[in-house]
Amino acid sequence: MKTIFKNTFFALFFLGAAVVSAQDDDQSGSNIQNLTPSKLIGKGQWDIKLFNNLYTQTESTFEAEDGIRQNFFTSTLEVFTGVSDTKRVNVGVIAEYRANGRDFNLENGTTERRNTSGLTSIAPSIKIVPFKRVGNFSILSSFSIPLISQEVDDNGVFLDQDGFTWQNRFFYDYTFPGKKWQIFSEINSEYNFGDDAVQDANGITVEGSFANNSLRLTPGIFLSYFPSSKFTVLVLGQHTELIDLGNNFSQNFTALGGGAKYQLTKELNVEFLYTNFVRGRDTGLGETFNIGLRAVF
Repeated sequence: MKTIFKNTFFALFFLGAAVVSAQDDDQSGSNIQNLTPSKLIGKGQWDIKLFNNLYTQTESTFEAEDGIRQNFFTSTLEVFTGVSDTKRVNVGVIAEYRANGRDFNLENGTTERRNTSGLTSIAPSIKIVPFKRVGNFSILSSFSIPLISQEVDDNGVFLDQDGFTWQNRFFYDYTFPGKKWQIFSEINSEYNFGDDAVQDANGITVEGSFANNSLRLTPGIFLSYFPSSKFTVLVLGQHTELIDLGNNFSQNFTALGGGAKYQLTKELNVEFLYTNFVRGRDTGLGETFNIGLRAVF
């Protein structure tokens, strides 16, 4: 399956590049140039994004899990609208649907696949530009409400964190003269509320979450090149640090990757991303395949 996803991703990537190279450049710019995550939309406008992420792994720094195929699919829907004439305040909601699965080695030597899925969280959100003179710096604050009763189901498959999370994301971008190069940076902070995880006699987490009472910090940087105003290729690097604040668990990992975005119409664009977890502690060492659609109108 990993090979199929890789081949599909890179085929779509190069197809997009070929299509763009045959088109005239639109010098007025497009949403992928002008409406980065740092920028806010105007009053009465809508910004809707559907982002699908598949993380898959067979390697892990948890020795007991190494060699086991695990897949984690997350579909995130973000809906925002502008409420400020000065484009400094947006409000919205973020919802997440997850579908995860993993293989289990049975005593008879065979392997069994088990799956779980569901709508796992919803997060009321507000996005602001705190400084009037710095329109390319913004903050997205969300409070995530869990919709599940336990993070691991009765079959031993992890679904999502069972706890409230306060997330603050800080965005900044800079477009170089000529609008061919653009750099975007992000620092994501998440505080995970709740009690520590409680497991039953079978090792199934029945209360709390592995990440409760902890702080997660994720800085990232993205460098984009625009052969055309309607098309960009990019490279990225991200690091995540889960800091133990009393739950006796911490972890970290680093991911590198790349991708492309294309402006399909004036309102709609599509993006493809690939990342590889190149190192980590107490985590999986897998890769992600991502596709997203964004409409601004």
